[in-house]
Amino acid sequence: MSAREKASPNVNGEFDPHRALDPGRALVPSVARLNEQRVTLGLWPKVRRVAAHVPFAADALAVWFCARDEATPVAAKGMMFAALAYFVSPLDAVPDFLAGVGYTDDAAVFMAMLALVGRHLKPRHRQAARAEIERLRTAD
Repeated sequence: MSAREKASPNVNGEFDPHRALDPGRALVPSVARLNEQRVTLGLWPKVRRVAAHVPFAADALAVWFCARDEATPVAAKGMMFAALAYFVSPLDAVPDFLAGVGYTDDAAVFMAMLALVGRHLKPRHRQAARAEIERLRTAD
């Protein structure tokens, strides 16, 4: 390779973060479907267990409602299901059972996902999540 050729088009100031972080370019439909299946099976049991202990449980449910909304773009849904799949996964960078720090990695994944696709989260999604969290907390 000559000095003029580049190993990556993103080297030496040509990096465009909006293009590089475009969720539509990063999703593989089969992975998105697998994440949706994992979330469908694992989200509600986990939220029931942690609703009173995890400060972002209502955010997780709001993302769930948004990801299930037909008005949400497919690329955003894929990223939402990926973050939710990480939340329900028993394999974490920081195990969830560690007191005080167990959900920090999950929260970081959620914050990153919301920074990218959070504009699709509508007040109706947050309202439905708050209602469910309240219902779960009063049911105990």
